[in-house]
Amino acid sequence: MAFATSITSWPHLHIPKSFSVTQQKIRCSSTTSSISTTFDLKTYWSTLREEINQKLDEAIPVQYPHQIYESMRYSVLAKGAKRAPPVMCVTACELLGGNRLAAFPTACALEMVHAASLIHDDLPCMDDDPSRRGKPSNHRVFGMDMAILAGDALFPLGFRHIVSHTPTNLVPETQLLRVITEIARAVGSTGMAAGQFVDLEGPSNAVEFVQEKKYGEMGECSAVCGGLLAGASDDEILRLRRYGRAVGILYQVVNDILEAQSKSEEEEEEKKKGKSYVGVYGVEKAVKMAEDLRGEAKRELEGFEKYGEKVLPLYSFVDYAADRSFSFVDNI
Repeated sequence: MAFATSITSWPHLHIPKSFSVTQQKIRCSSTTSSISTTFDLKTYWSTLREEINQKLDEAIPVQYPHQIYESMRYSVLAKGAKRAPPVMCVTACELLGGNRLAAFPTACALEMVHAASLIHDDLPCMDDDPSRRGKPSNHRVFGMDMAILAGDALFPLGFRHIVSHTPTNLVPETQLLRVITEIARAVGSTGMAAGQFVDLEGPSNAVEFVQEKKYGEMGECSAVCGGLLAGASDDEILRLRRYGRAVGILYQVVNDILEAQSKSEEEEEEKKKGKSYVGVYGVEKAVKMAEDLRGEAKRELEGFEKYGEKVLPLYSFVDYAADRSFSFVDNI
């Protein structure tokens, strides 16, 4: 649901100048003026993404019955996946002094849960999307029955992967329980499932609820899980929660703006089934909303500037969500 679009560049689209990363630099307070504002997010993200891809491949070997595992792998290992939820989880964990090895199992679980939600979202009874990341949706390849089973299987596999692969010498069991509880909350009837239902059945003025639950929850959960793994304080968890939620919604609002700018009026009317800020309020107000979300996310990070340059990846994620300043190319 959140971070769901494939990694592509948008060279033909125009984003208002007020949206440009060159005009909204990484914000550092006077107390942290020694922090360098230059950070190579693409290299950082690409390196982590390669590690996560390898671990996901190892986490879902093909077993009997083969069809279910092939369907699961088709979506989880899809080319073009950014791995935004796991990357955010690992980054938040390392920011607060956690070990990357402690974060990888939860990071993989987040991607499994994310993929499961996308499989179910794409079904004809839900968003009815025929393609995902430039390829046919899971149900178009494996059938609706197998797609439902694959999504159902990925949710518990994620939880099992956390429990069976997280080094107990790095993360106490009590912290792991909080991580599992956080993921269950995010995907459940008060989280992403609620957002999907209201998107399908609720009134148009429920767009804020839909955006927060359907898209903000995954970003929120990813950041919070990283903090929990590192033993973050309650105040730090609250900041990560608000930060991740803002980034998740920001990413989707910008997606909607870019799509609106790239489609004709007829195509836009035909495409829009769900609720978006652009669809309800128009592009101009959606751009203002995106700017507000960007500022909100960066304000939450001011409480982490005591950690020095470790906070820069999280600042950079905000700018990427708004600007889409680079794309990834997978080897075929």
